[in-house]
Amino acid sequence: MARRDKSAPKTPKEPGRIKQMYQVFKMTKRYDPSSVWWMLLAFVGPLAAVVVTGIFISGNNVFGLILWIISGLLAGLLVFLIVLSRKAERAAYSQIKGQPGAVGAVLKSSLRRGWTASEIPVAVSPRTQDAVYRAVGRGGIVLIGEGPKTRTTRMLEDERRKVARVAANVPIHIIHVGPDEDSVPLHKIASTLGSYKKALTKAEVYAVNNRVTSLTTKTGLAIPKGIDPTKVRAPRPR
Repeated sequence: MARRDKSAPKTPKEPGRIKQMYQVFKMTKRYDPSSVWWMLLAFVGPLAAVVVTGIFISGNNVFGLILWIISGLLAGLLVFLIVLSRKAERAAYSQIKGQPGAVGAVLKSSLRRGWTASEIPVAVSPRTQDAVYRAVGRGGIVLIGEGPKTRTTRMLEDERRKVARVAANVPIHIIHVGPDEDSVPLHKIASTLGSYKKALTKAEVYAVNNRVTSLTTKTGLAIPKGIDPTKVRAPRPR
């Protein structure tokens, strides 16, 4: 057996699950202090509801009441984790808001089942780095403009005409993600795509995606492919 070289540098261990959750909690609290109260309510609310229900149902049965309390703790923990996940995702997106490639990060990490998209934009402005992304799903084709409306409207219209030529009779939706007041926030892109009425079958989604993918050409720009919000680190305090 080969001896282990003690002088070799040790591989740093990844933090445990509990430590990771604590780090996510601290990051979320830093960017959204009010989230602490929502998470506290998410834990206490189900716990109190289950315990009160258990008191009325179990009566004088101590063992039954203990089981209800345990169930309440588990329910409260589950709801707490759900709220923490949502708040952490929103806090992470706030860190990449306004950066080139932010929409690509969302499409890569948060796209719902039944939708397909690329983190690489299908069109990019060389001067402003405004971009257009494309997603295909049961609701049709969605073109997403990243940047101010005044600069991305024409890019989106050009892309819409290209797509319409190869995907006739397929619904084409356009949304804007940028500094405008009526723009769609990063954390609502996935839910916006899911709100469109189903117009294609799974087989049609596959066929339409192959057609529109043939239109994509290399932009040749050094624009980020996308930023993984789950790996964003909070800036160090000065």
